[in-house]
Amino acid sequence: MTMQAVILKDNALELAEVPVPEPGPGEVLVKTLANGICGSDLHCVTHSHALAAGVKAVTGADLLDPAKPVVMGHEFCAEVVRNGPGTQGTHQPGARVVSPPMLARPAPVNLGFGGVEAPGGYAEYMVLTEALMMPVPDHLSSEVASLTEPLAVALHAVNRGALGADDVPVVIGCGPIGLAVIAVLKMRGVGPIIAADFSPARRALAAEMGADIVVDPRETSPYDSWHEVAAVDDQARYGRQTALFPELPFRPSVVFECVGVPGVIQQVLAGAPACSRVVVAGLCMAEDTFLPTFGVLKEIDLVFSLYYSVEEFAQTLGHLAAGELRAEPLITGRVGLAGVPAACAGLADPDKDAKVVIVPGL
Repeated sequence: MTMQAVILKDNALELAEVPVPEPGPGEVLVKTLANGICGSDLHCVTHSHALAAGVKAVTGADLLDPAKPVVMGHEFCAEVVRNGPGTQGTHQPGARVVSPPMLARPAPVNLGFGGVEAPGGYAEYMVLTEALMMPVPDHLSSEVASLTEPLAVALHAVNRGALGADDVPVVIGCGPIGLAVIAVLKMRGVGPIIAADFSPARRALAAEMGADIVVDPRETSPYDSWHEVAAVDDQARYGRQTALFPELPFRPSVVFECVGVPGVIQQVLAGAPACSRVVVAGLCMAEDTFLPTFGVLKEIDLVFSLYYSVEEFAQTLGHLAAGELRAEPLITGRVGLAGVPAACAGLADPDKDAKVVIVPGL
């Protein structure tokens, strides 16, 4: 039995006919209902060798094998087709589920970076680990449910920011992760939220997702906007003070770097207020440099963020199900499997789309 899948081979995407995967012990065969195209997928298309080498150097693990066809897709909602050997039957055929994109095998597989034998959501069918699967409530659409994964990334980034009740957040870059960070901040009632992006379309989406102040950094510095809204008269609300920056009459700040382009961390260190916490959520695939003096003299806390815990993934799904986390505006396009190569190419234009969801049945 075969299925359609979009494979990455030699830095190009193509629609192919591949075998339907067979679930192993504790695994379930599922039918893909919706899968979001992620920025890391686009990085993988153009930088698969660098991505594999970087992960190997840092973790010692093989994320993917660029020499073999890869079936991407790690933001998915799926329907149970058949429970495999050794499963408990927790989710019956027809049930809709989401899952962290991981197969809990003796040699774990990161779904979305595996081969045709363990495909991600750029395919009609997948296999999932039963113990990691979570049911999707009937009232939640499959497309919105597929956003659980990127929103969990944002939830984790906000958690890493450890914001207090009086912090004023600044979001640099309003791509899918920056927009998701804004949505999580809005859900938690943190604000005012300042967002910055060069793209008019992304700025409009940032406002729709809940940003209170949205600026074009070519015209207005987001840090100038921070100074305007963070100023307070009450000393009890002042942020942390240092010997070089005493008695600053401003609330604390947390800056989310959601761009992932060389040079942006230095720009943030230069522009961010003293004693800021900077959360780097953008995935930069190239070598970067910055001047530590800026961070040292300003006593900036630099925090890096990636992925999430299983608990954070489950919490994100719960927030979506409860209507606490607004996600629908993130979806700006839908394509079938045949439209994936063109959609990935089109996402290079920030004014065209934010989040494109693959619906295999289209």
